[in-house]
Amino acid sequence: MSPSSGTGTTVPGDPGAPGGAVLLAALLDGMDAALCAFDAHGTITHWNREAERILGWSAAEAVGRHGFAGWAVRTADAQDVRRRLLAAMDAPGRQVDEFALLRKDGGRVLVRTQSSGVRGADGKPAGVYCAFSEVHAQIDLERSIALGEALFEDASWGVVAVDVDLRPTVVNAYAARALGGGRASLLGRPLGELVTQGVEELEGALHHVLAEGAPPAPAELWVTLRAGEGDRRRCWRSGFLRLSSPLAEKPVPLGVGWLFRDVTAAKLAEQEADLVRFRSSQLHRAARQAAECEDPMEAATSSLDYALAGFADHVVVDLLEGERLVRTAATPFDAPGPCLPVSGGSIPVVYGAGHPAVQAVERTGPVRVSAGPGADDRWAVERRWPRDSVHALCAVLRSRGRTLGVVTFLRAANRSAFGRPDAVYAESVAVRVASAVDLALLTGGGGTPPSPRG
Repeated sequence: MSPSSGTGTTVPGDPGAPGGAVLLAALLDGMDAALCAFDAHGTITHWNREAERILGWSAAEAVGRHGFAGWAVRTADAQDVRRRLLAAMDAPGRQVDEFALLRKDGGRVLVRTQSSGVRGADGKPAGVYCAFSEVHAQIDLERSIALGEALFEDASWGVVAVDVDLRPTVVNAYAARALGGGRASLLGRPLGELVTQGVEELEGALHHVLAEGAPPAPAELWVTLRAGEGDRRRCWRSGFLRLSSPLAEKPVPLGVGWLFRDVTAAKLAEQEADLVRFRSSQLHRAARQAAECEDPMEAATSSLDYALAGFADHVVVDLLEGERLVRTAATPFDAPGPCLPVSGGSIPVVYGAGHPAVQAVERTGPVRVSAGPGADDRWAVERRWPRDSVHALCAVLRSRGRTLGVVTFLRAANRSAFGRPDAVYAESVAVRVASAVDLALLTGGGGTPPSPRG
């Protein structure tokens, strides 16, 4: 087992040459694991620096000793340790054991060993080499490996490792489902091929982690995915970790660990609750303001001003006079502004049979419409609405069992189409507006009384 015996670790060149022993010693001392070797009689032939660090005994103090008895193990344990170590000479493969060894300062340390037999040039057992490390360090390593494997297999949140080029290198099952692909098919692909909207924010966060380190708190990222059908806009609550090599003298970034959970349902519910609270507050404020108005029509238009906030860009009020709808109040068509009575008095408007306002009167219920793809401003002009209108919601004005007219809310192209919750809110506003309009008609402040409509 001496460096010149040819039975130790295989190294380039002839270990017996003057440089061979130096190279072999450098290789042994550069190992991360502690290593010692025994010849066929149990005499220590090699002892590296990691073994010295763990036990405190130098190579000069260890090499040449007969086993560990009397210095590195308790006397009572020496025979058992020697027997188990030398048994590796005849056993196939590696043999794993745990021993309590003694440090030079008298302390004890539990080590886990991996022993394997070494054979000479004649094929006969020539000794044993033994690599060992402290059990707690080994357990920490195994725990880290087990944690990594569990995260990339069974975690109930997405785990993605991306390289410095921001391409996925490892993807767990949750993340593969969220990204809309197979685990193997996602590897190495640019994130822009998986995410359409929101990819700039995601890549920006990853670049920041590579340059500055992990952020102090999770971030919520809204993204739209390319894969799949239907609504694929999702909100991912994401955390990031910079991955660095533990083997380099200076931290070398290997990439970023990205962990995320899909919180879309919770965020949408939160947004809906915020919207309901805001709209309820607006209705309350509108009611208080209307109560201070002497003119009932001023109370009606004031209520509409409160309703417009965050809800629509324009509003028009058409009241029934006989069988016709008459434009009575509206916001300015060419600029933002309050809802005011039409200058110069009410103006009859000619609506076709299929006009949404006419449909609302006929159904005595809300009607929602939107311009189709590629439609220009003629769509709105033909319906007597502001040119920038793309989405409309007509709510009928009803009071004391009669239809008084229609209030129409309008949105421009930068807003989404009206939905069912919007229709419910519009009806709540219409009830208050209708009460004020009815009072105005009764007191003679709103024109000719409307024709009864059941």
